[in-house]
Amino acid sequence: MIEVPTASPAETLSLGRHLAAHLGVGDIVLLSGRLGAGKTLFAAGVGEGLGVEEPLTSPSFILARAHNGFLPVVHADVYRLGTSAEFEDLDLPEQARDGVLLIEWGDVVAHGVPEDHLMVKIEIVGEGERLFRFVPSGKWIHKNLAELRP
Repeated sequence: MIEVPTASPAETLSLGRHLAAHLGVGDIVLLSGRLGAGKTLFAAGVGEGLGVEEPLTSPSFILARAHNGFLPVVHADVYRLGTSAEFEDLDLPEQARDGVLLIEWGDVVAHGVPEDHLMVKIEIVGEGERLFRFVPSGKWIHKNLAELRP
């Protein structure tokens, strides 16, 4: 696990862009943290880093949006799902097989995604300040996540 603090929304966005440089086809990133923690802002940074031109906004009401960039990005928000069967029906890993999958509230569905994923736990530590914990699983254990530190 690697911990990275951010002191402002701009730094959170930048950290997302920085993570994008480490992502490739088939990567799954699960985002967790309470409401207002910065999951969508961080995802927007990842999208920018992957060349997505339109802003990534919360897909809460439609559950998932696909975006084109250097790699395709599927950005999902599973907050409103009631059961794990509803998540399985979405088949998000298959939808994103040619790109990157970002799932907000990903801790809720971690059991339903492949073992090869990165969990990003976001904690609010102050006004605009966040602590990011990058928890690797599967092939992510072998990646050098220390490069995410400033």
